[in-house]
Amino acid sequence: MYKRQVLLGPSGCGKSTTLRMIAGLEVPTEGRIEIGSEEVTERLPQKRDLSMVFQSYALYPHKTVRGNLAFPLEKMDIDDEKADERIRRTAELLEIDGLLDNKPGQLSGGQRQRVALGRTIVREPKAFLMDEPLSNLDAKLRVQTRSELRSLQQRLGTTTVYVTHDQEEAMSLADRIAVMNDGELQQVGTPKEVYENPANEFVAGFLGEPSMNFLDPDRLATGASNDSFTGIATVGVRPEDVAIVEEGRQQADGGRSYELGGEVLVVEPLGNAYEIEVDCGGDRVTARLRDRPGTVSPGSTVTLRLPAAAIHRFGTDGEVIE
Repeated sequence: MYKRQVLLGPSGCGKSTTLRMIAGLEVPTEGRIEIGSEEVTERLPQKRDLSMVFQSYALYPHKTVRGNLAFPLEKMDIDDEKADERIRRTAELLEIDGLLDNKPGQLSGGQRQRVALGRTIVREPKAFLMDEPLSNLDAKLRVQTRSELRSLQQRLGTTTVYVTHDQEEAMSLADRIAVMNDGELQQVGTPKEVYENPANEFVAGFLGEPSMNFLDPDRLATGASNDSFTGIATVGVRPEDVAIVEEGRQQADGGRSYELGGEVLVVEPLGNAYEIEVDCGGDRVTARLRDRPGTVSPGSTVTLRLPAAAIHRFGTDGEVIE
């Protein structure tokens, strides 16, 4: 069962609008919204038993952490003893139990984010809705909090719908990703499915850093035998699937690959890998390699190998052709 659904796409694609429709803050023009087996399309937001975390922490500065956690419980039919127990349990879960008497101004960004998550968790809703909750954190803290968030969701087991434009965030958090663009759903699948088998050119280009290389199929028409590019408008290959042919080395795949010659433009060391950008007759192709071949440097001429099995084919409409 999918517990972590991520809505992924560029700014303005409709991710947050979709989340707001689930929450009941906006009304869909058509279709229906179901939570579990119940239709809730016309139900008021407060009757949907959902809890939402926004990009901004939205904490009350005059209240302590305890007061911020208690606020969502004030309108619920819960006695003080049970409310205190929920606050204690939530604070321990998020490791902020030592901060209950502090006010938001005394907390770090990461601690404030945990309090914001705590206000969501303490209600014990049917599902969590999260709208880019980590975007205000710096890069290092974002990675740390992302890991904590995934672990937290696994422990709670509560269904979570998460909105982000950050593909790395989506890939690490999701059981299932829904890729959106211009208000339309492009593809739904596991992180592995949408990355390895993109449904169209948009998904292929949006996922991956660096993004997929796109080429005119005519450049590959004289490569691997028995391959046909009839009806193919564009071919794509991931940078990690591109290799540099070392002089004198035989193809290890029995000829099932294409080769392109070009001039090296950029060699970028990344610590655990190298990104090498090559100009292949006007098309720029990026290769991501674990090791840097000794003779490769800007201005040098190289031959790139593209395995036939790694080639993605797209039609004139941008959709993948199997």
